[in-house]
Amino acid sequence: MRVAMIGAGYVGLVSGACFADFGHEVVCVDRDADRIRRLTAGDMPIFEPGLDELAMRNVREGRLGFASDPAEAVGQADAVFIAVGTPSRRGDGHADLSYVYAAAEEIAGLIDGFTVVVMKSTVPVGTGDEVEAIIRRARPEADFAVVSNPEFLREGAAIEDFKRPDRVVVGCDDRRAEDLMRELYRPLFLNETPVVFTGRRTSELIKYAANAFLAMKITFINEMADLCEKVGADVQQKRIGGKFLNAGPGYGGSCFPKDTVALARTASDHGAPIRLIETTVAVNDARKKAMVDKVVRALGGEMRGRTIALLGLTFKPNTDDMRDAPALEIITGLQALGARVQGYDPEGMREAGRLVAGVDFRPGPYEAVEGADAVVIVTEWDQFRALDLERVKGLLRRPVVVDLRNIYRPEDMAEQGFAYVGVGRPQGRGPEEVATIAAVA
Repeated sequence: MRVAMIGAGYVGLVSGACFADFGHEVVCVDRDADRIRRLTAGDMPIFEPGLDELAMRNVREGRLGFASDPAEAVGQADAVFIAVGTPSRRGDGHADLSYVYAAAEEIAGLIDGFTVVVMKSTVPVGTGDEVEAIIRRARPEADFAVVSNPEFLREGAAIEDFKRPDRVVVGCDDRRAEDLMRELYRPLFLNETPVVFTGRRTSELIKYAANAFLAMKITFINEMADLCEKVGADVQQKRIGGKFLNAGPGYGGSCFPKDTVALARTASDHGAPIRLIETTVAVNDARKKAMVDKVVRALGGEMRGRTIALLGLTFKPNTDDMRDAPALEIITGLQALGARVQGYDPEGMREAGRLVAGVDFRPGPYEAVEGADAVVIVTEWDQFRALDLERVKGLLRRPVVVDLRNIYRPEDMAEQGFAYVGVGRPQGRGPEEVATIAAVA
């Protein structure tokens, strides 16, 4: 089948490359001419494990191409995917649908013959109706159907998620479109992947509900972690499941922050406010700021003139995505208190440099901790899990570690002579002793 992917960002590139690997002919379209030049030259503008090799293999085999002009792809396509950004709209938190509607207007003038227009972008309930109306107004005679097909890709594991999903959701009320979508995803049938067909509005809501529920789970375990710290319990010894239940500095990334806010706004507008999600948003925002307080307490309360080393900047490992990353709040909070920040991240430093000023980026983890008064582990990249702790201790001015991802054991860190602070677990030393060690070391 022939596929046009409007939008060569994270979702568009991963989806386009995977569809091409299924054997379909795919063209990814983006108005950013520089991005298309980079892609054509084999330079991936985003970091996603395995994406560069997957994309370039399909380019070499003639199934995947890139274009800045949609006319080169849309007219011949059986399915046209809209995979453009839907960021939070300034002022009210609603999803900004201007890119979606602009894509719909372009598509309207280019489709030829029966075409399925597929909403891959995360959009509020009813957006598919408006996209259909836009195309219908522009081309009353056009033969098309608009379907919803939300993505459920985890950054860092997106290719695996696309090729081995637990389900595919399609919102559709046109039999020809349903048949086409079944054919598009037919390679997944060998894995017995369920393809769930729903109404279009139901499909749109499923995506928001899924993201909001996962964000709520993260926020729940973070609040349990706060209680654990107060009563001497250990959040790591939980028995209520593991997925999205690891305590940490709060959620970030391209989906959860904007999608929870957008869902809350949509629900409020329709007279069915979702108080759980409204609270989730507020608690998560506050949590990122609270991580600064945790660092301050670990150093005895005085930050002016101190140097803090941050290991990990991206919102999660195996991505270069800095959108709403907790590290951003931590950096600006520490700097506001007079601290210097030196940091390292395997993939995120270029993007971080565009978003925050005054950070001394270092080429590796040991260079980052050298001369620092404390090291803060913000993102659980694998290379941080087995650091040479003797070397780290020798490089630090004070043996203080604030582990916001709980990748080390308190008792082991105490044996190594560190003043260690984790999240939601008994500390190797009490807060008062940590502060004393930090002050006198």
